[in-house]
Amino acid sequence: MNPDIAVAQLDLPALLALAAVLGWASGFRLYAVVFLVGAAGALDMIPLPEGLQLLQSPAVLWASGCMLLVEFFADKIPGLDSLWDLVHSVIRIPAGAALAAGVFGVDAGAMAFIAALMGGTLAASSQAAKTTSRAAINTSPEPFSNLGASLLEDGLVVGAVWLATAQPLVFGVLLCIVVVLLGWLTVVLFKFLRAVLQRVRRWWSRPMNTAP
Repeated sequence: MNPDIAVAQLDLPALLALAAVLGWASGFRLYAVVFLVGAAGALDMIPLPEGLQLLQSPAVLWASGCMLLVEFFADKIPGLDSLWDLVHSVIRIPAGAALAAGVFGVDAGAMAFIAALMGGTLAASSQAAKTTSRAAINTSPEPFSNLGASLLEDGLVVGAVWLATAQPLVFGVLLCIVVVLLGWLTVVLFKFLRAVLQRVRRWWSRPMNTAP
């Protein structure tokens, strides 16, 4: 699809919703977002602006699809999921900002800059919520809560991408609510993890009882 026609088919709310979902969902599943949006563009399911046309190229689809599969399984293994999140904390946020800016293109000036700030901030918020929630879940010895949380995140990303492209205004309202809730959850879980670490440090620092 011609990029100029694609942009013409998307009004400002639709473009902002697309930029927002690219940023926010990247904090959860970067490779899934790249693959889903690229595949939807390649199949003419959604019009992609010029700055995102690269996502629908065969090379990017293959690369993002392979990484999507790796992340899908790695994210469901307790311990490995937290390590994966830690490594990708330096990737997801700038990637979310870059994807959001790509909605308006490098020639859009102020709008591309605003989109980058929005995308990076949303990616940081979802990345923080994901990292703290997974770390808290991994304090439990059973693996099922981890699997359930991972599948929930998979569904959230797919649903968010669909809603942002189908109902941009509805997505915008729900996103504001979800961001507030996730921010509150991140603070609560951070306090919980800090208390757990303090208890562990106290336990390790206890003097050992020695036999007479």
